[in-house]
Amino acid sequence: MSQSGTEAAHDTVAGIERFLGDQFGGTWTVSNLVPVSAGARRRNVVLDAVTSGEHLRLVATIVPTNIELVPITAEARIRELARDNGVPVPRIHAVCTDPTYVGASFLLSERVDGETVPRRVLRLVDAEGIGNRIAEQLGVAMGRLHGIDPAVAGFLPGDEHADPASAALAELDSAVDLLLADRPVFAFALRWLDQNLPGPPPRRTVVHNDIRNGNLIVGPDGLRAVLDWEGARCWGDPMRDTAWAALRMWRFREDTREIGGFADRSVFVAGYESVGGLFDPDRFHWWKVLCTLWWGVGLASQAAAHLDGSVRDIVMAASGRRVPEVEWDLLMLTKP
Repeated sequence: MSQSGTEAAHDTVAGIERFLGDQFGGTWTVSNLVPVSAGARRRNVVLDAVTSGEHLRLVATIVPTNIELVPITAEARIRELARDNGVPVPRIHAVCTDPTYVGASFLLSERVDGETVPRRVLRLVDAEGIGNRIAEQLGVAMGRLHGIDPAVAGFLPGDEHADPASAALAELDSAVDLLLADRPVFAFALRWLDQNLPGPPPRRTVVHNDIRNGNLIVGPDGLRAVLDWEGARCWGDPMRDTAWAALRMWRFREDTREIGGFADRSVFVAGYESVGGLFDPDRFHWWKVLCTLWWGVGLASQAAAHLDGSVRDIVMAASGRRVPEVEWDLLMLTKP
């Protein structure tokens, strides 16, 4: 670790020790701090926290306030609400919105062992023969999430009266015009979405918006946790969540297994419907096209953020090279 990295780790340890003492009382010792991910927006570190008679195995998720998609307090609330409704989510021990401790807001969650890196997840899936089990468990988890009354999640963004499909398409139309106006495949996909726009969904639900291979913890026993809740919304179309999990980019070369590279759609749908989920294949396909387009816009946006200096990060910079992959996916999804 570089000197600057060592100093940053020391500051993080000291800040979390001070926060735990202020939050729970007593003297805490933080050790074994190891960075486990450094994405485009968030930083996760695992650590052990010890005080008299108590040893916590934790993950600290550090989120600069200027790039929060929802307030970190709202993210904590939806995680606990989902957990109370049977969705596997790591329990939150504390939320800190005071940047004086580690330089940003952060969550402290229980540490759940398992694989999160998609290719390692798929190697484990193949070694243990658990692809069908995970796809079914993912369907059950998503069905339970969509069973939550969105009225109790009013702390999340969402418009009870807006049509989710129309609103998403309008947002994408503006984004494509701003970021990808010179890419004819994106213009074609927008026309396809407009021509095939479904009506309002029969039910609106809480949606995670990013359930996929890469935001899951998986062990030999199957699905252990659903991660990354910062994009959650209420009053959404549940088919958006189901479609997002099925995009080709989340299969990591296991293209014949539609759901995350784990298994085909039928296994996932069986789990989803077993807990009351209502699966609509036509809406699912429409949202699959929109979510693919959405990901392309997201990649372009990340590259633009790096280029304009607002988020200087190699992960953001590298995102732009994947836009042509999205164009191919759009053509395959919309061909006659």
